[in-house]
Amino acid sequence: MTSADDRTGRLLEADVLRGTLHAALRTGGDFAEVFVEDRRSTSALFDDGRVEELTGGRSRGAGIRVVVGETTGFAHTADLSPEGLRGAAEAASAAARGGGGGDRTVDLGDQAGPAPGPVAVLPADVPKARKVALLEEADRVARGEHDAIRQVSARYADSRRRIQVANSDGLLTGDDQVRTLFSVSCVADGDAGMQTGRESVGHTVGFELFDRVDVADLARRAANRAITKLDAVPAPSGEMPVVVGPGGGGVLFHEACGHGLEADLVAKSASVFAGRVGEQVAVPEVTLVDDGTMAGEWGCYAIDDEGRPAGRNVLIQDGVLTDFMWDRLRAVKEGRASSGNGRRQGYQYLPMVRMTNTFLEGGDADPDAIVADTPSGVYVAQLGGGQVNTATGDFVFGMTEAYLIEDGRITAPIREGNLIGNGPEVLRSIDAIAGDFAMGSPGTCGKDGQGVPVGDGTPTLRVARLTVGGTAA
Repeated sequence: MTSADDRTGRLLEADVLRGTLHAALRTGGDFAEVFVEDRRSTSALFDDGRVEELTGGRSRGAGIRVVVGETTGFAHTADLSPEGLRGAAEAASAAARGGGGGDRTVDLGDQAGPAPGPVAVLPADVPKARKVALLEEADRVARGEHDAIRQVSARYADSRRRIQVANSDGLLTGDDQVRTLFSVSCVADGDAGMQTGRESVGHTVGFELFDRVDVADLARRAANRAITKLDAVPAPSGEMPVVVGPGGGGVLFHEACGHGLEADLVAKSASVFAGRVGEQVAVPEVTLVDDGTMAGEWGCYAIDDEGRPAGRNVLIQDGVLTDFMWDRLRAVKEGRASSGNGRRQGYQYLPMVRMTNTFLEGGDADPDAIVADTPSGVYVAQLGGGQVNTATGDFVFGMTEAYLIEDGRITAPIREGNLIGNGPEVLRSIDAIAGDFAMGSPGTCGKDGQGVPVGDGTPTLRVARLTVGGTAA
């Protein structure tokens, strides 16, 4: 097991970081930061009965940011020698410099950070043959579920990301983030054509993930999802009640609401929630949270990529908009602290406001009763990708697994359908929330060309009115 001392993210000595910050500020500047990253990853793909891909990689370097007034200069380098860092620091300073000069001494504090969750088994210590064996087992089990299964694709991936952050405020801290993921995709062929089913699991843990996750069960669920959809009927169309199942609908709130609660989009007036803190934006039963401290979840970490401890940030409390998500740059402008949501894809990128694990808290309704009290509509077990306009809140999402609700019962699976609506309107149209909260599948959130790992979740809930775009006559 790795100890807290092993996982502080120590990559460069304090005197090297101190010298780099000094170079960054020598010709003037309000703030300077050094972000160091060492990332290792492994990925294996088992497709069509054989290993199609088995790769490993490493990325190591530093990004240096200098802020002068309203201007930010940024440079990155893979050369972590004092000379390489100094060159990048001078380049960032030159990009940001607007005058001034002189020396500025930076007194870095002791290296310390929040204690991360323990990792029992580092994936790098596990033989590749053992990882491939998991893939082979998933393939065998999925194919054995039904003769209709024509294709199985299983993927294993792990990563270890060590980071270190030092800045001119005297901060010196770090983190060691280990993530492990496994997914299975199946294709079934029947009279209605090809249908797909997918299951995935991923957590911020080591290889011990497979002590509690049965890949055979994962494979069975993926296969049976594809098989069930062979009997799918065309999705209905029009406005109707929609029941969203536990976990699978979290992406709806991530995309349709979460992005609009990121402070950078709010500052650009690109959010429908701008200027509405303190207003009732949802029914009183709705509490929306972004929480980077959820142990083991895909979007969790000890510190963000600016060195700020992860936090549990309540964005909407009992229907009232209470706060946004913040990085350092936007927080300083507002005279407040960052919320620990400054994230970046890697050392080559500037940080920006990003979500972590975003979810709707559970209520007290019974999930079965919610369905029974819905005479007709659609039950969504899992949503797929979609598009969102954060300035208006309008969205379109595909439904990867959904069913008709008829006479208060979940009946036939449906296909070729979308959910079409508006995020704020959905928040005001929720009329039942159950207590069966669950997190959904691990995801990667894209924004301005950067992708970061995120999680989302929901309990069972019902939206009284939502447009379903289907093909049924």
